[in-house]
Amino acid sequence: MKENKYYVTTTDKFMSGWGYAKNKINKLVFECNSFQEAEIVIRNASNRSDQKNCNICSKKPYYNTNKYFTQYKTIKDYPKWYTPGAF
Repeated sequence: MKENKYYVTTTDKFMSGWGYAKNKINKLVFECNSFQEAEIVIRNASNRSDQKNCNICSKKPYYNTNKYFTQYKTIKDYPKWYTPGAF
């Protein structure tokens, strides 16, 4: 049986409004291979002061490009976020 993907979404307060996200909200979307992995990522994100609006989704989210700069990440991109207790 194939396991479903899960996605953790966060708003990066620090990166919003400048750089590639100039005049936009910077959203991070972390693809997770299990719900347990998503729980680790959301716990780490929630422990960071620069992240807010942390959620777990069962469908890949898409955001309006006029308002959001969205970055899709995996464990290969940011392995520390997938490590229990990293943040």
